[in-house]
Amino acid sequence: MTAAASAPPTFEAATFRKIAWRVIPLLFVGYIVAFLDRVNVGFAKLQMASDLQFSDAVYGFGAGIFFIGYFVFEVPSNLILRKVGARIWIARIMITWGVISSAFVFTGSIHWGPLSAGLNLTDEQLTFYVLRFLLGAAEAGFFPGVILYLTYWFPAQRRAQMVALFMTAIAVSNIVGSPVSGAILQFMDGASGMRGWQWLFMLEGIPSVLMGVVILLFLADHPRTAKWLMPEERDLVLARIADEEASKGAHGQRHGIAEVFGDIRIWAFGLVYFTGALCLYTTNFWMPTLISEFGVGSTDFFRVGLLSMIPWGVTAIVQVLWAWNSDRTGERRWHTAGGFAMCAVGMLMLALIDGSPVLQLLALTIVCCGALCWVVTFWSIPTSFLSGAAAAAGIAWINSIGNLGGHFGPDLIGRIRDANGGNADAAFLTLAAAALLGGIVVLLATRPKRVAAPA
Repeated sequence: MTAAASAPPTFEAATFRKIAWRVIPLLFVGYIVAFLDRVNVGFAKLQMASDLQFSDAVYGFGAGIFFIGYFVFEVPSNLILRKVGARIWIARIMITWGVISSAFVFTGSIHWGPLSAGLNLTDEQLTFYVLRFLLGAAEAGFFPGVILYLTYWFPAQRRAQMVALFMTAIAVSNIVGSPVSGAILQFMDGASGMRGWQWLFMLEGIPSVLMGVVILLFLADHPRTAKWLMPEERDLVLARIADEEASKGAHGQRHGIAEVFGDIRIWAFGLVYFTGALCLYTTNFWMPTLISEFGVGSTDFFRVGLLSMIPWGVTAIVQVLWAWNSDRTGERRWHTAGGFAMCAVGMLMLALIDGSPVLQLLALTIVCCGALCWVVTFWSIPTSFLSGAAAAAGIAWINSIGNLGGHFGPDLIGRIRDANGGNADAAFLTLAAAALLGGIVVLLATRPKRVAAPA
């Protein structure tokens, strides 16, 4: 019996706690600034749309085209991360997306000549679309790269809570970013001759660049290269991960990239993720607009930001408790499906309740909770049978297919609002049905295999 195999539970718990305190804060802060750059367009829209003459359909398509760039570059980016290491690649991702995010300040200043006219777009629309696409391409690989990275450090029974702590950054990003974004829009408008939305993009892109430098300096690529681990701690971690890899065979383990695309479960999980992303990003990109229509003043952006904190503040607490209970019980299927059920209920409320800002805010809160509860337990399912290069490719493929929902959801809202004078009830009903579908598919795709009775 090896020393790692016989390590006392107190030593093992202390080792993984030490790793969590060293690794998760770096990834957590990185994802905060990443998500802020991804979704701050929702606040910028409150002012930018009128300045640049963007309709709801133009905004919805531009907000969502981010995920087309994300889709194209997701799998290659994750495979490169596996080859060159998380430290260099995650730092590269953060620095490039910070630069591109700040470049949105020029959305109204670039002239494309006959190109924009040939595409039947204004210069402002084409610039908006190009920069959103490039931002998605730059960020591609960050989230699935982190999910892959966590499999190097934490065995499955500890991973859901680590993913939850990491993904709490989505809620925290909105809790912090909402009032900050609103304040920048409202109080910096006109400073140095720039509009508030221009300051918003410029100021919120800088932290990503700085955080990229921090990641480059302090993130360890793997337990084997972590100088801050003692030899016995390193041996324990590597042994636990090796034990998990060995046990994956019982679940139909996939080792090679080619095998990933022939596994029906990967495609099913991609569909599940697609329906979840529809709900998450529709809510994220449109929440400031929806809240501003509760009766908040058209230029009271700071108040919109304060009200936007409420759904995300509740979500931050609920998702951690959700993941903790999933880890405690070892149950993933129903926790994931339960998150989708919450999304469906919240979307139905948004479609059916009119004239009550309190109930509509409650509906947004339920959608946010559901959207982040399903995802924190979901990733423990595919990583339970993927390993090696298949893990890098499979995680990225699920994430890239799924995040296409981030394109179609916001675009759907914009087109339906334009066609119905600002009313989006039909879109919310569609999203409720999509959430219900996601919950059903995850239950079907994870049904325990029947064991034949002995003869």
